[in-house]
Amino acid sequence: MSRKIEVCLTPALLGLYDIKNSIVVVIDILRATSSMVYGIDNGATSIIPVAQVEDCLKYADHGYLLAAERNGEVVTGYNFGNSPFSYTAEHVAGKTVVLTTTNGTKALHMARATAHQVVIGSFLNLKALCEWLKEQPQDVLLLCAGWKDSANLEDTLFAGAVVKELHDEFSVFDDSSVMAEDLYGLAEHDLGAYMTKSSHSHRLAALNIGEDVKFCLQLNICQAIPVLVGDALIALNKD
Repeated sequence: MSRKIEVCLTPALLGLYDIKNSIVVVIDILRATSSMVYGIDNGATSIIPVAQVEDCLKYADHGYLLAAERNGEVVTGYNFGNSPFSYTAEHVAGKTVVLTTTNGTKALHMARATAHQVVIGSFLNLKALCEWLKEQPQDVLLLCAGWKDSANLEDTLFAGAVVKELHDEFSVFDDSSVMAEDLYGLAEHDLGAYMTKSSHSHRLAALNIGEDVKFCLQLNICQAIPVLVGDALIALNKD
């Protein structure tokens, strides 16, 4: 078993990992990577993640949809933020979305600097992602976006779900993976109930968008795996 899987609980720790030969799965369950997966699954041509709100404006004259979120809210003047309900086929099919978020796009930009490959994970595409990872020869790093460089519950839970699925094919190399898998074991039979402990679920509930949390905890409703090619996320060709 030559491949290993590791969990990075926050982007602040990413520098501790050698990822030049690894597939990095960026995880921001509430809500960036869930919306990215849903949008690509619903036919978005691509999603361009940018680091800063101002970076979206560089694309203003290209006919793209501009999406910006900070602290859980849509930035004034933008088409939408990172609610999955904005990424339906009606809104995004055949279109390119330029997106910036508080945590997810930051983690993505950090990973792309040195990773062999960057893909996007969520509960929505858990099975499709894991089946694809099983077929790849590279090591895997599960990068939790967290909340402003702190670890968070929801991203760690998803990392644990992936570790559980890949346990027989990969060496579980680090204690973070063990912790994440054990945590998922506590939560997997009722993710919604367990997620009431999450600080971010409370932030979103305070913004009256608790339905987003429920949506993002759905299992395996999408087949798409967004992969970063150049500056854009597109649908991975799994053939």
